[in-house]
Amino acid sequence: MSKTPMTARGAESLRQELTELKGVARPRVIAAIAEARAHGDLKENAEYHAAREQQGFIEGRIQEIEGKLSNAQIINPTALNAGGKVVFGATVALLDMDTEDEVTYQIVGEDEADIKEQRISVTSPVARALIGKEEGDIAQVQAPGGVREYEIVEVRYE
Repeated sequence: MSKTPMTARGAESLRQELTELKGVARPRVIAAIAEARAHGDLKENAEYHAAREQQGFIEGRIQEIEGKLSNAQIINPTALNAGGKVVFGATVALLDMDTEDEVTYQIVGEDEADIKEQRISVTSPVARALIGKEEGDIAQVQAPGGVREYEIVEVRYE
């Protein structure tokens, strides 16, 4: 199985969620199940069924996070020496050639992508068009509305 790229920040975020699930959420739902069992008949006990459903969700999420972390190739953007090229983890300032708007994105793993935080997935069309390019290059992105052109204004590794 191939490794999935992930930034150090993304891995730390997943580790924090895992700690929260194992240390807080799991014990809380186990206590809720025990309390619901104490009420008697489990067939008609909605609290018991809700707690069991929540437990299933928590256990599934724990397994999912552990799998992602075990399969992650953690890349620290600050340690990269890519010679000014756009690579995984780089933060790229772009100038939209049509609208003259400037946007900045960090290229991250699929699980870390959040457009509100200006982090785009390495598999997104924009990121794929940018990878390997340098400052001053023009990247053409196939968007739903047609081809968009972006000039790479700056590449940072932070």
